[in-house]
Amino acid sequence: MNVVGVIMGGGEGSRLQPLTRDRAKPAVPIAGKYRLVDIPISNCINSGIRHIFLLTQFNSVSLHRHVQTTYRFDQFSQGYVQILAAQQTPGSEEWYQGTADAVRQNFRYFMDETPDYIVVLSGDQLFRMNFADVLKQHIETGAEVTIATKPVSRSEAGALGLMQVDAQKRIVRFVEKPGNTPELDGLRAPMYREERYLASMGIYVFSTRVLRDLLDNDLTDFGKHVIPSCIEKHKVFSFVFEGYWKDIGTIRSFWEANVALTEIVPAFNFYDAKAPIHTRMRYLPPSKINCCDLNRCLLSEGCIISGHRILHSIVGIRAIVGEGSVIEHSVIMGADYYEKETPPGRPAIGIGRDCFIRQAIVDKNARIGDGAYITPDGKPDGATDLYTVREGIIVIPKNTVIPAGARI
Repeated sequence: MNVVGVIMGGGEGSRLQPLTRDRAKPAVPIAGKYRLVDIPISNCINSGIRHIFLLTQFNSVSLHRHVQTTYRFDQFSQGYVQILAAQQTPGSEEWYQGTADAVRQNFRYFMDETPDYIVVLSGDQLFRMNFADVLKQHIETGAEVTIATKPVSRSEAGALGLMQVDAQKRIVRFVEKPGNTPELDGLRAPMYREERYLASMGIYVFSTRVLRDLLDNDLTDFGKHVIPSCIEKHKVFSFVFEGYWKDIGTIRSFWEANVALTEIVPAFNFYDAKAPIHTRMRYLPPSKINCCDLNRCLLSEGCIISGHRILHSIVGIRAIVGEGSVIEHSVIMGADYYEKETPPGRPAIGIGRDCFIRQAIVDKNARIGDGAYITPDGKPDGATDLYTVREGIIVIPKNTVIPAGARI
């Protein structure tokens, strides 16, 4: 099969602010050493898809740099990850107006490979899927479009886009966020005894000829426009995915996905040797722990840890934690570089001595002065120059300086 993978990386990522203030959403670090974009690219590579296109638009410099330095295929494999940034052309002078519009504007580049099938993916989800299984079902059922769906409970279903399927898993109806209403009763998945609903994962397999026809219009978004309009005219099937899947679209979901990785047996496994998640090789030294009680943590390479206690937290590359500091239920992203000399009158990059940080996300290159106290307790959602609070999580933006003794 000749297949190309298309990863949507062009969204503004406003719900992930301030993490997306200086970077594209797929470039946001996850699990200490990876980027979100590593997940869909690795899934493609592990599924045998070696012609991959990444569509970008907002704050894409760091994303481009990461992809270009990480995914270098050898000359014999003929594989590549090609970045397609929004651009003005004779046919269009606008930025991407939505997922379908982004694919439409770049369709001619995909056709250089004359693919039989096109797999469209999101750049902000945490999951592991073998797309060969999806393609196999797509071919066996004679589908023209296959949509990956996730079984969810009634309490979750009302806020998601739901697919109603028949006994053969053919999609007969799509309803966007129906809420907890009587309409849900008619959307139950027939293959489960218990009450389950099939929610769209935003992962699509298209037969190329059909996708060309579906884009021959001015519809801008797959989920809102293209998929609902094609169900009656085309053979659209559901691929039911039973594995772990997390949409990382908000600060809360990002924090939850990260700290869940520190569990003794996490729901998502980064240690699967048969389907590894790839990322940039940095050639950093081993992490050094001078003195610290670490419990349920992921500790990345290149760190220097001298704290008192780190609990249920992610510690990113090149992170520095000073003596006596306590970190609980937090994501510490680390630093982009080692500092040769601290600027006068400013704390060093990293976390100083005797700090307390709980339920926080500390972005890269932040400078946390000695004795700082950082917790979201009692703070309403909002943003200041030093921090942002969203859904009970406090975020220290990239390159922020927190003075010594500050209580946030």
